[in-house]
Amino acid sequence: MTTETPTYFPPEELVRNAHVSGMDAYHVLVAEAEADYEGFWARHARELVSWRTPFSQVLDASTPPFFKWFADGTLNASYNCLDRHVENGLGDKVAIIFEADDGAVAQVTYREMLERTCRLANALKARGLVKGDRVIVYMPMSVEGVVAMLACARIGATHSVVFGGFSAQSLRDRIADTGAALVITADEQMRGGKALPLKAIVDEALAMQGCETVRDVLVYRRSGGDVTFVAPRDKWLHDVMDAEPTTCDPEWVGAEHPLFLLYTSGSTGKPKGVQHSTGGYLLHAALTTKWTFDLKPDDVFWCTADIGWVTGHTYIAYGPLALGGTEVVFEGVPTYPDASRFWRVIERHKVTIFYTAPTAIRSLIKAAEGNEAVHPKNVDLSSLRILGSVGEPINPAAWEWYHKHVGGGRCPIVDTWWQTETGGHMITPLPGATPLVPGSCTLPFPGVMAAVVDEAGHDVPNGQGGILVIKKPWPSMIRTIYGDPERYQKSYFPDEFQGRYYLAGDGASRDEKTGYFTITGRIDDVLNVSGHRMGTMEIESALVSHTELVAEAAVVGRPDDTTGEAICAFVVLKRPRPTGEEAKKIAKELRDWVGKQIGPIAKPKDIRFGDNLPKTRSGKIMRRLLRSVATGAAITQDTSTLENPAILEQLAENN
Repeated sequence: MTTETPTYFPPEELVRNAHVSGMDAYHVLVAEAEADYEGFWARHARELVSWRTPFSQVLDASTPPFFKWFADGTLNASYNCLDRHVENGLGDKVAIIFEADDGAVAQVTYREMLERTCRLANALKARGLVKGDRVIVYMPMSVEGVVAMLACARIGATHSVVFGGFSAQSLRDRIADTGAALVITADEQMRGGKALPLKAIVDEALAMQGCETVRDVLVYRRSGGDVTFVAPRDKWLHDVMDAEPTTCDPEWVGAEHPLFLLYTSGSTGKPKGVQHSTGGYLLHAALTTKWTFDLKPDDVFWCTADIGWVTGHTYIAYGPLALGGTEVVFEGVPTYPDASRFWRVIERHKVTIFYTAPTAIRSLIKAAEGNEAVHPKNVDLSSLRILGSVGEPINPAAWEWYHKHVGGGRCPIVDTWWQTETGGHMITPLPGATPLVPGSCTLPFPGVMAAVVDEAGHDVPNGQGGILVIKKPWPSMIRTIYGDPERYQKSYFPDEFQGRYYLAGDGASRDEKTGYFTITGRIDDVLNVSGHRMGTMEIESALVSHTELVAEAAVVGRPDDTTGEAICAFVVLKRPRPTGEEAKKIAKELRDWVGKQIGPIAKPKDIRFGDNLPKTRSGKIMRRLLRSVATGAAITQDTSTLENPAILEQLAENN
């Protein structure tokens, strides 16, 4: 830790009452895991998870990298999140405080959540769904979205939630890959005062080849907007649920049964169906919620993520509910009706734990600097005791602002590093233990064996950069890529590490004195825009699919003050290179095209046109040079292997 970097210590009162109290307690847990790795995880699995059949084997590492945890145990995730709390006298406790886009509020108790989940589970069974079937959930942020996930889990169906901002083509790809039997969606979603279509996008997707497996579509009436129904396939969600009883026996599944598939972008252009188990995933969701957020019975927890992302799975649908917590589910956006919305939600519901993305923080900083009326100082945020950050590294300046103006200088910030594939937090401060350094995610979660290595898999000294790996399997880890085990093995347990280590795909360094981790960025061709991971190949493929205009495209990322990373596309057209207004017009057309192919989040921020792209004589595009062009940096790399070095100057022009 350098003298220029401030260190923030946890408040004494928080340390006294925390689940993990002080660094000595943290080190005891780390030592326990190092001394008896399987025993450590088994102890917490027995304490935090209710098992129908207790497990006798903890870790099965007989066929790496296809690890199994608690494989002979049986359980049900829905039972763990709902029934056991009702059975323990918490039926009248509020599970979810829902705030709609327009500010309307509804509270749903654990008993009500259980009844709704059972009704929908019965409706799914009435449509012939059985254990192992796949269900696509394409929903707005809503109580119904969480219920849909838990209802799938209740009958042993595997859910795959698709973010409501994704296009029909992206939805079609996920339906086709999963072979889904049923889709749960809504007429529309409300965001920022606008009604945006969902059912119409489902209809468009289902008209495409590859979606023939879908037999039923259940539609939640959110906005009352006009939708087209296809009989007998389509039904209103409330109609089918109202016809069902409020009890449904849970389907007890093996711990390795697939709880969900969640698609994340890869560098090949084809999204990867990340498959997560039931037992190990639920354990890690519960334990990280308990320790990272120090969740207590009287807390009000708010994770601002969408259920379409893994953060919404682990820290909305499963982690807080497995612990019997009370949480806020928010439908809207942070800037509607103005940029004080987040702060007013915290004040209104007395939120104690707030978990959001650096992109949101940076955009709200910008708004507050431009308009004092939306500054958090105007709102009572005294209920807060812990803040969190997720999705990408948070830069120190944003960290300091968040700590001072939102947390009042008293709330620890848990800057969490993890991935869709890890299932839950991997490197994170614990708020009652860890001294904080802005910009660092600090130390591994107890039981997580993280390291920084070189390209041969050897540990690098602290202070040097390298490749972030996890050296031992952990309970919530990805089990496979759905339908493609070879890609799973190649992507995450590559030959260069002899299949020994999980490759995170991120670079990292560790502080020389403290051993604290700092994430330095992606080492592959995956961009992280506002915490959303997208493959460069996926965006390039979308651009080139505009066959009328585009001959070739290359996509790179560049740092962005708001989104963390921005998409910069270099495009060669099938016509002379445009300039001026014509270039702006074509760039807009291509942005909209990418938005339709993938989703608005994938629209390039910059599109530059060139007569060709910088290539070696063998035809390889030199993306490292394009990254320098995108950031406006001087080209200091060797360009002697380029076939066309003059193209760099052309691409560097603002056009």
